[in-house]
Amino acid sequence: MTDHSTPGPRNPPPHPNPGRPTFRLPPGACDAHCHVFGPAARFPYSPQRSYEPTDAPAAQLRALHALLGVERAVLVQASVHGHDNRAMLDAIAQSPGNYRGVAMVPASISDAGLQALHGGGVRALRFNFVRRLGGAPDLDAVRSLAQRVHALGWHLVLHFDPQDLPVYRPFLDALPLPYVIDHMGRVLAQNGLQQAPFEALLALMRDPRCWVKLSGAERTSQLLSRAAGLPFADAVPFARRLIEAAPERVLWGTDWPHPSVREMPDDGKLVDLLPLFSDDAAVLQQLLVDNPGRLYWPD
Repeated sequence: MTDHSTPGPRNPPPHPNPGRPTFRLPPGACDAHCHVFGPAARFPYSPQRSYEPTDAPAAQLRALHALLGVERAVLVQASVHGHDNRAMLDAIAQSPGNYRGVAMVPASISDAGLQALHGGGVRALRFNFVRRLGGAPDLDAVRSLAQRVHALGWHLVLHFDPQDLPVYRPFLDALPLPYVIDHMGRVLAQNGLQQAPFEALLALMRDPRCWVKLSGAERTSQLLSRAAGLPFADAVPFARRLIEAAPERVLWGTDWPHPSVREMPDDGKLVDLLPLFSDDAAVLQQLLVDNPGRLYWPD
């Protein structure tokens, strides 16, 4: 693992004035991938963080969701907080019926520690394989934790560099529980629909344990917001193909407050991409309401 004891570049704050989307989200819509950062005065950042975050607390996230029409959310533990899940758990406690969490934990966590996270609304563990965030975790530790949380009805959330998707296929095939791949596998639109990482992702989706988040359009896209038409629209064909592959196993999220992006997106514009992902209202209902409900609120 890379030592990031000296923080990297500062992550800019979220968009200062996001627009209200034209597309109206259905009742019960879920942002299945968002974060809270700090505030650092209450929840200090990890000294091993790979970038310097700007505070983006729970109250700011709730205000954004009210603007967008989001009613439920899945808070994903941010790498800048490392294994200290307190900021996420505090945000869940403020909206316990509508928020769920995805934690990051050390391999040494006790069963009581996992049970406490479950009681706090956590339903999954996240592992970063992205090289700039420290690289691959210990696979034996991941396998051991996967076995333990499987008994709790949890799943794994996995963050890969696109070129590594084919590399980890044997590891994924051997997992005993469902797993979710973040941000459309971080594939790049400029490399086309036939690129090997995207074909590997579509092949993984033939496995009923594999879910994919249709988040990170601003990462997939090569178009900046000043381009003509709707920003990041070149990510749409990738989202459409993933929906076609397994409409019952796709999720959507904003990725607010958008760590380490080349341009800070307007979240209202990200919502307005959704009707381009599918022109079938029933499919969008699956994506935004039914699928996250099955995975994070089965009870």
